[in-house]
Amino acid sequence: MPKSKVYCFFILCLWVINTSNAQIITAAEQTAAYLPLIKNKRIALVVNQTSCIKSTHLVDTLLSLGIKIKCLFAPEHGFRGNASAGTTVNNGRDERTKLKIISLYGNHKKPTAVDLDSIEAIIFDIQDVGVRFYTYISTMHYVMEAAAEMTIPMIVLDRPNPNGHYIDGPMLDTAYRSFVGMHKIPLVHGCTVGEIAQMINGESWLKNGVQCSLKVITCLNYTHKTAYVLPIKPSPNLQTQSSIYLYPSLGLFEGTNMSMGQGTSTPYQCFGSPALDWGNYAFTPISIKGVSEKPKCLEIPCLGFNLTWYGNYRAYQESEINLNYLVLSYRLSKNKADFFTEFIDKLAGTSSLRKQIIAGKTVSEIRQSWQSGLDSYKITRNKYLLYP
Repeated sequence: MPKSKVYCFFILCLWVINTSNAQIITAAEQTAAYLPLIKNKRIALVVNQTSCIKSTHLVDTLLSLGIKIKCLFAPEHGFRGNASAGTTVNNGRDERTKLKIISLYGNHKKPTAVDLDSIEAIIFDIQDVGVRFYTYISTMHYVMEAAAEMTIPMIVLDRPNPNGHYIDGPMLDTAYRSFVGMHKIPLVHGCTVGEIAQMINGESWLKNGVQCSLKVITCLNYTHKTAYVLPIKPSPNLQTQSSIYLYPSLGLFEGTNMSMGQGTSTPYQCFGSPALDWGNYAFTPISIKGVSEKPKCLEIPCLGFNLTWYGNYRAYQESEINLNYLVLSYRLSKNKADFFTEFIDKLAGTSSLRKQIIAGKTVSEIRQSWQSGLDSYKITRNKYLLYP
């Protein structure tokens, strides 16, 4: 295809994505659908920087409408979304509204009875990216559990899933259940947070099988085939749409000694290592406050590959986890014994992926081993779909 036609095709793709965004109406924007559920009630919000109606934060909107907000719960990265991954976020108060902020990350992942004292309704409104090890759905799980135990109704304001157009990866083995993987779902689950919330309730995944009084406000004009460009970055290192599309593949490198570009201008758009002597992209991670304060390979030159172009123009269309990067990096690693860390099995949700790569299985063989689990999951998922 001539370069001019390729360029026109890319422009057309960008136009389609942008116009798709213009048609979608998120649940938060539909205030008339949920204001009657919280009017004259003391409420708590589970929110972060993505919880906006256009350019106005949901908190500000609800306060302007006279809603009684008692406290805010913040997930990983904090209320403002400016805490590095894994960084402990302390409780505090929002400087602008003076509302109390309770962190649900670190040792305090589940709201307590004290946290929820006098709360009459909870709203959850956080943008997810559709990957099991992205911890916002784990936070939602614990909030649902606490709400169920305290008989407090919970309202999920749904948002599109930018990776909601496909399902892929190994299913979670419950032996490896952790905060980066709590549910028997594949690595890329193909659900919005509202659909996951319904699945958690419907499959009785809450502690002791308790049921949350749940109401999901759905998006308008969205389907799982609708391309959606996130208007606000969901966490410090997912800064571009390319990084969001690459995250399901490159996130697995968190369980290795390789860098995914944290501490550079292209986090989750590249990978490399000081131990590699192959690649076409050199980078040196540095400490960046509020983004990557202690990145892997800090101030050590790395060699690897920049996948930004692939993330922008191929990853969405291919709609699958690309294991080639991980498998090839292991095979070319000079010190295979130190390549994987203990974290890899929690990220993958199983020990099988690590063992298959070490055993020399091909990408095709590994992917085939996922199929029966994915087929069963799709049957379960169909029961909870809100967007046919």
